[in-house]
Amino acid sequence: MHKTVKNLLDIEKDIKDNLNKSKIINHPKVIAVSKTFKIDQISPLIEHGHIDFGENKVQEAIDKWTEIKKINSQIKLHMIGKLQTNKVKFAVQLFDYIHSVDSVKLAKKILDEQTKINKKIKIFLQVNIGDENQKSGINKNDVNNLSSYCKEIGLDLIGLMCIPPINIDPENYFHEMNQLNKSLGFTELSMGMSSDFSLAVKHLSTFVRIGSSIFGQRS
Repeated sequence: MHKTVKNLLDIEKDIKDNLNKSKIINHPKVIAVSKTFKIDQISPLIEHGHIDFGENKVQEAIDKWTEIKKINSQIKLHMIGKLQTNKVKFAVQLFDYIHSVDSVKLAKKILDEQTKINKKIKIFLQVNIGDENQKSGINKNDVNNLSSYCKEIGLDLIGLMCIPPINIDPENYFHEMNQLNKSLGFTELSMGMSSDFSLAVKHLSTFVRIGSSIFGQRS
């Protein structure tokens, strides 16, 4: 068994065991964050049957995934990085999910581009839950308005996403995100990475974005 497949299975078992212990019912999906990794490192996961992969740069994703997605239509590609409006056209053609919508301008651009090709992308709103100046995402007080706007224009808005501040216990942020997500009536929640996915799933994250714990450290 390839190391990446073993790592993925270990993570899935870890999640299941933790949830069973806590008696929490949740069946989160693992997004294997394949940014910067070459396709030969990713192929064993595809062969194993894993379908959810995350990238944070549009051009890298195009180069890597265009042909693979033609052959394997099961694969779901998740845009998890900051998306510039000038790249939306290309992102919409390739990705199935965008986790990083944080403005009216970006939401409108996605609508325009997906309408042209008759495709409906699943959308998460990125919330700057730690209110950090250097981070993308919308302020939590503005989430309601952006959520309403996205629904009004007909985007397939399925939930919220966050990246909590590093070096601080993320539990309070995950709890707050879960409450905010529920208050808006969403069932999907994108939070948790290699360092904190066990906590995130206890707070009902349905998509965890895991890179280094599957693929190893990036060079």
